[in-house]
Amino acid sequence: MRGGRGTAKRARILRRKPTDAEQSLWHFLRRGHLGFRFRRQFSIPPYFVDFACIEARLVIEADGGQHAAPAEHDRRDTHLTSRGWTVLRFWNNDILQNQDGAFRVIIDALAQTPAPGRPLPRPSPVATGEGEPRSGWEGAGTTASIVALKGMQGAFP
Repeated sequence: MRGGRGTAKRARILRRKPTDAEQSLWHFLRRGHLGFRFRRQFSIPPYFVDFACIEARLVIEADGGQHAAPAEHDRRDTHLTSRGWTVLRFWNNDILQNQDGAFRVIIDALAQTPAPGRPLPRPSPVATGEGEPRSGWEGAGTTASIVALKGMQGAFP
């Protein structure tokens, strides 16, 4: 096993105690309709990332009060990008209060690195709650806080 027993045990513990935002993201990412496989609490030594898509080299972090200071985020992001990963970082409240926006940012990032032989992800219409389905992602990405590194600056709304 990659990383050994200690790594596997730590990842297992982290997976058992997700935040509400991590649960929401996992529900969206694990469905498989995006055409990419995601892993939760994935070890990229010396760090664990909330979600990783190996095929797209994409890391998604859900940040809340339990996470380290911004300087630590900068060190993590620099380390990950130096190894070829793109990092998307959202605040927990952005994930919970603007799911469509956060999901749109993730879909856009995946669309830039399609997996061989797989179609680009196409989001399903989302119901608005008034009985009228919404036809796409209007207003998506309006409040998501993102760190998009290494050539990704300005690529997201």
